[in-house]
Amino acid sequence: MKAETENLVAEIEKSLDLLRQRLNWDTAEHRLEEMNARAEDPELWNDPANAQKVMRERQKLADGVDGYKVLAQGLADNVELIEMGEAEDDADIVAEAEQGLADIKEEAAAKEIEALLSGEMDGNDAFLEVHSGAGGTESCDWASMLSRMYLRWAEARGFKVELQSETPGEEAGIKSVTYQIKGDSAFGWLKTESGVHRLVRISPFDSQARRHTSFSSVWVYPVIDDTIEIDIPPNELRIDTYRSSGAGGQHVNTTDSAVRITHIPTGIVVTSSEKSQHQNRDIAMKALRARLYDIEMKKKTQAIQDAHDAKSDIGWGHQIRNYVLQPYQQVKDLRTKLETSDTQGVLDGKIDAFMAEALAQDVTGKSRGEAEEDDD
Repeated sequence: MKAETENLVAEIEKSLDLLRQRLNWDTAEHRLEEMNARAEDPELWNDPANAQKVMRERQKLADGVDGYKVLAQGLADNVELIEMGEAEDDADIVAEAEQGLADIKEEAAAKEIEALLSGEMDGNDAFLEVHSGAGGTESCDWASMLSRMYLRWAEARGFKVELQSETPGEEAGIKSVTYQIKGDSAFGWLKTESGVHRLVRISPFDSQARRHTSFSSVWVYPVIDDTIEIDIPPNELRIDTYRSSGAGGQHVNTTDSAVRITHIPTGIVVTSSEKSQHQNRDIAMKALRARLYDIEMKKKTQAIQDAHDAKSDIGWGHQIRNYVLQPYQQVKDLRTKLETSDTQGVLDGKIDAFMAEALAQDVTGKSRGEAEEDDD
């Protein structure tokens, strides 16, 4: 087998390995059997909301398992064809199988990205903040350069960018800026960029042309969808009626028109005491949905706030990536060890490789480079 073909096979195997880990392959088929059994249980549909959730999870797992099997079988079949073609000295069979491997590599790469971007809020739009660190004009200029890098990246992907706020630097650059970036899986991609970014260069603001180190921080968080539907199963409610009291009149306390609704799982109690019991029920249910919605939003915003509170200081020892422009050209990610000498390309927004490497590390616990070393 040619070296080029062997490399192609190795690339496919790495993608398949990531998919196996994302699916927890050792238990995936067993979990699918269990979910199939649950889906066939007629009592599942006594709770429609839960049933729909189970069916969605089942379909997602089934698609993942089936997709992996198709790719793995395609890899094995084409490798076998190449070996057979080489044994029979049939160049046409070899060429056809090599093209098959190339097609599988594209499919595997697409599946790999799907696996990497399958977090709860990865599909959401994103807010992106850039803040300059200590260092005055130098850091403000660096924050401006980082901001431009992300705008170029978003532009290349066809994403829409809206400026939310901006604080300019006193002499140059920006102290801080916030953008809303709208596009497919914007948060899923950009979340890997949160952290401190360090720049080393000959300062354009230093008359003696000395080398300076500057820091800026980037923070990314998801745009939360405010169209969440709150479904409340009837068996979670206790509805009581009672006589309403008022300022007087011939109809006061003559009917049990007021409504009290208790949400049993949370203990939330809402009431309404207008004249119509039907109206009171509607008002109380709206109030309950609003309360439950507020709880869900607080859960999500608290998770975001926790991440915000955990942000490191903008300075030495906390950076995730170094951008060195002098005395040599290098951008190096300190988490994944990925590096490149194309510093201008990176500053022009070519950062997909860094993002993909960090996403892979989140899934597997290893960067692709580390996985390659293990394979060797």
